[in-house]
Amino acid sequence: MNVAPDLNPFRPTIQRQVMLEELAKANHPTACELYELVRRRLHRIGLGTVYRNLELMAASGVIIKLEVGGSQKRYDADIEPHYHIRCCRCDKVENIDMHVIQDIIKAAAKKTAYNIIGHHIEFSGECPQCQRMVRHVSPPPERSLSHAAGACY
Repeated sequence: MNVAPDLNPFRPTIQRQVMLEELAKANHPTACELYELVRRRLHRIGLGTVYRNLELMAASGVIIKLEVGGSQKRYDADIEPHYHIRCCRCDKVENIDMHVIQDIIKAAAKKTAYNIIGHHIEFSGECPQCQRMVRHVSPPPERSLSHAAGACY
């Protein structure tokens, strides 16, 4: 008797279920942040297991892997099209509650020979918490050009 190969490598396991539950509660965590959350419930889970399962779940379309500008990869349980904003100071990533801009997709399709299947727009700025911190901290002292150049020796 021939058994058909499993074409969907994503099978629900206890580890994956707990990871999905914690990911849904967290705010775009990194793999390490999610590992710490999952470990509270599954004490014997390894960091490698978390990384492997995140990659598998992202490849299977169960979650979204966010590779936002210059920071660690973050993960999102919300797979519906939406935009994100990243704080340039603390790297926090949040959803923006707005509709996906369909005009951008149409305009890109008109300007290229591509069949547009998706797009990624990342907004960046300073989150309210960092704005408050910056107001209360004096700016760093300015350094002269000669001082800055001397630091490179």
